[in-house]
Amino acid sequence: MEIINKIALVTGGSKGIGKAICKVFSDNGIRVLAPSHSELDLTSEQSIRNFLVSLNSEVHILVNNAGVNPLAEIGSIEFQKARQLMDINFWGPALITDLLSAKMKKQHYGRIVNISSIWSVISKPGRSTYAASKAAINSFTRSAAVEFGPYNILVNAVAPGYVNTELTKKNNSPNQIESIKSGIPVKKLAEPSEIAELVYFLCSDKNSYVTGQTIVADGGFSIV
Repeated sequence: MEIINKIALVTGGSKGIGKAICKVFSDNGIRVLAPSHSELDLTSEQSIRNFLVSLNSEVHILVNNAGVNPLAEIGSIEFQKARQLMDINFWGPALITDLLSAKMKKQHYGRIVNISSIWSVISKPGRSTYAASKAAINSFTRSAAVEFGPYNILVNAVAPGYVNTELTKKNNSPNQIESIKSGIPVKKLAEPSEIAELVYFLCSDKNSYVTGQTIVADGGFSIV
C-alpha cells in the first residue's frame, strides 16, 4: 500500500539523533510531529494517552527515539532514577506503540523504529539499567513485528554505537572520546545523520520486507 502524504511521530526530536531523523523525514516530504516534553511526558501514562487522543491526524510512521542514560554501577543504583529510565526508554515507547497500533492496523500500513543501543548487545560498567531497558525494547520489537506483520506494519530497532551527540560528550571526556575512536574499526564516531538515514530507509516504502530486526550501527565496534 502506498500512502502519499505520510505523517511521522518522532519522540525526542529536538536534538541529536532525533533532530537528524526529523530533518531527513522532512527533506523527503514526510510531515513530522515532534512533541516537546511538556506536550508528551513519557513518564506519565496519562500524558501519553492525552497526547495521542489530541492528535487530529493519522500516524503512518513512529520512531521511539527519546531516551536517557544516567550512569550507575550495580551497588549504587538509585532506583527512582532507574524506574524513570525504564518509563522513558521502554514503557513509554511500548504504550505509544500499543495505542497507535489500532489505527495502523485499520489503515493496513505502518513503519515503527525503536532506537535501541549497542549496550543492549554488549556490556560496559555503569550501563546495567540502561542496557536492560534497551534489551527490553529489542525484545518488544521482535514481538511487535510478529503480531503486526499481517497488517503490513514493519517494526525494527536500530542500535547505534558511539554517536557524535551531546549525550556522548556528557558521558565521556574528550580524551575518552579519542580513545574510543581508536578502538572503532572505521576510526570515527557516527554522525546523527548517518543513523537517521538508516532509520529513514526502514520507514520508507523501499523497505517492504525487513522486520523484527535489531540493526547494530556502530562502525564495527562490537565485533573487535
